[in-house]
Amino acid sequence: MPHIIAREYKKIKTPAQRDGIEFLWFAEPLANASETLVCAKHENIYFLLTIKRKNGNFIIKSDKTTRPTPSTIVKKALKSFCSLAECDVIYSNIANIKDRHLEEGSRFLKDIWFFAQNFPKDKEVWIEIGFGSGRHLLHQARQNPDILFIGLEIHKPSIEQVLKQIKIQKLDNLYVIDYDARLFLEFVPSNLVGKIFVHFPVPWDKKPHRRVFSKRFIKEAKRVLKKNGILELRTDSRNYFDYAMELFMDEPRIHLEVLKNIETVVRSKYEDRWRRMEKDIYEIRMINDEVSESLILKGSFDFEGGLNVRNIIKNFSNRPIKYDEYFIHFEKLYKISEDSILIKLSFGAFDRPEHLYIIIDAKGAKYFPRNPVLSRLNLKAHNKIKEMLYGKQSNSSTRS
Repeated sequence: MPHIIAREYKKIKTPAQRDGIEFLWFAEPLANASETLVCAKHENIYFLLTIKRKNGNFIIKSDKTTRPTPSTIVKKALKSFCSLAECDVIYSNIANIKDRHLEEGSRFLKDIWFFAQNFPKDKEVWIEIGFGSGRHLLHQARQNPDILFIGLEIHKPSIEQVLKQIKIQKLDNLYVIDYDARLFLEFVPSNLVGKIFVHFPVPWDKKPHRRVFSKRFIKEAKRVLKKNGILELRTDSRNYFDYAMELFMDEPRIHLEVLKNIETVVRSKYEDRWRRMEKDIYEIRMINDEVSESLILKGSFDFEGGLNVRNIIKNFSNRPIKYDEYFIHFEKLYKISEDSILIKLSFGAFDRPEHLYIIIDAKGAKYFPRNPVLSRLNLKAHNKIKEMLYGKQSNSSTRS
C-alpha cells in the first residue's frame, strides 16, 4: 500500500489544494480511535488519508474503507498533502505516479452508482467474480465482442493490471468494479446475464461466512441469469466444492453439471499452479431454467434534520448491536469541528456488511463517502441507525 513516513508535519489550513487534489477537513480521534483523518477530493471522488503516530514518527496512508482505485490517485494525494504540510519525510514507497495505460484504461473502472442508477441493458452481460490476474476475463472479452463483461475484484493490483490490459488490447466491452460481489448482484436487472464465472474463490475454510457462495448468492444468481444462463464455479478446494454442492442440493429445483479435471481454453495462473501440483480441479455449472420477476427496490438513506452533536458524543458506544437479520456497529468517533463529528461504522447483513462513515452536525447527517447499497437489510439497518441517533421510530421502504 502506498505510504509515507515522516518525522513531523504541519497541520494545514483547510480547505487547501495542490496538483488537482483538494483537502477539505481534518478529523481528530475522540473515541476508540488513534489516527487523524484528512478528507481528500479528486474530481468527484472523496476519500480519507490517515495519519498515525508510530515509534515517534507519523505514518501517512490511505484509509482502507474509502480507498479509491486506481492507486495513482492515492499516490498523488499523499505527495500533494506532504508538500502542503511540509512533511519531514524519512521514507516513501511512492515511485512514478504516471502510468499512461492505467490512466487511459481507468475510464473502464466504474463505481457502484454507475450500475445502481442506470444498469447497462443494451447487451447481454457476463460477469466474472474475483478475476485475479484477468486471464480468463480478458480472453472472454476478446472472443465475445458483442457481450458486455463486468469483472469484480477487490485486490487493487489485479484491478490495475486488468485496466492496463483493457487499454493495451483495445477492448471496449469490459467494465471493472472494485466491489463485493454478494452486494453487486442485488443491482443487476432480472433475466439479463448469460454467464456468471466464479473461478478459484478464496476457500475461507476458517471463516466460511466470508465465502461468495451462500443461499442468498444462489438465489440472486438465479434471478439475474437469463433462461439457460450458467453459474460456473471452478475450485481446487474439495471443501469448497462439497460446501457449494450442499447449497445447491438445498434448492427445491436445480439443474447441475459436475465436472472434474476438464481442460479449459484458458487457465488462470492459479489453475496453472494447481495443475503443476497435480491437484484436482472441480467444476459445477448451474443451468438456470427459470424466468424471474423484475427487480423492484425502493427506499431512501436520508436523515431527518439536525442532531445534538454533544449528546451523540456523550452517549457514544462502540458495542455491536445484533438483530435477527442484521447488525449495527459504531466503531470509532472523530471530531471535525466544535459542532461536527465523524462516525466510522459497519452495518447490514452479517455476511456482506457495509463499511462507511457518517458525518453529523447541527444541520443533519449524511453517509460518507457515498450512500449505502440499496438493499432490504441495509434499509432496515438505516432505519435503526436513525432511531439510535434521533431517539424515535423511523420508516423506510424495501423490496416489493
